[in-house]
Amino acid sequence: MSTVVVYVHGLWQRGAESLWLRRRLAREVRAETRTFSYPSVAGAAAANARALAQHLTAIQADTLHLVGHSLGGLMIWKAFEEERVGPQLPPGRVVMLGSPLGGSRAARNLARLPFGRQIMGRGVEQELLAVRERRWNGARELGIIAGNLGFGVGRLTGPLGGASDGTILIEETRLAGATDHVVLRVSHTGMLFSAAVARAAGVFLNTGRFAG
Repeated sequence: MSTVVVYVHGLWQRGAESLWLRRRLAREVRAETRTFSYPSVAGAAAANARALAQHLTAIQADTLHLVGHSLGGLMIWKAFEEERVGPQLPPGRVVMLGSPLGGSRAARNLARLPFGRQIMGRGVEQELLAVRERRWNGARELGIIAGNLGFGVGRLTGPLGGASDGTILIEETRLAGATDHVVLRVSHTGMLFSAAVARAAGVFLNTGRFAG
């Protein structure tokens, strides 16, 4: 039985930053791990989600899990909810790490600064600058990990106004219809290097719950 975990990166990243997370997940889930890279600044969100859907349908595996960090989680949401890729894929689960599913106050703060919108790119402008009411319609079990260690670049753009991982508010990571949600003592970027995050993600991918 073959199991594949696909990692989808966030804004200003390419996937290589997930090396430690992917190595830990490979052990936790006993899976092959891969990355999906997309133009997070230059590309339109819809086009990136469509490319992700096409990438996933080409994978041959008995079980296919997805892990998305930050904007990557939103790309997974769009692939499942707007591109309707779910029925075409092998069974599996999804974990999102610090994903701004309800919009991003840090992005709105940055957008007010000179060249802020250009720095973030088209996808962020289309998806994160307004408070959004998204929903997960149960294509597969979804677990969300948020952080409450409030040190990150998001704080440099202005006040966030609530508990956060330093970039994304905890409340912005919540999604109606998700299976489970957990808050860990970790920062936004720190999620990629945290053994606790990798363990929690692995438990969810294996069992469908963070409690194990």
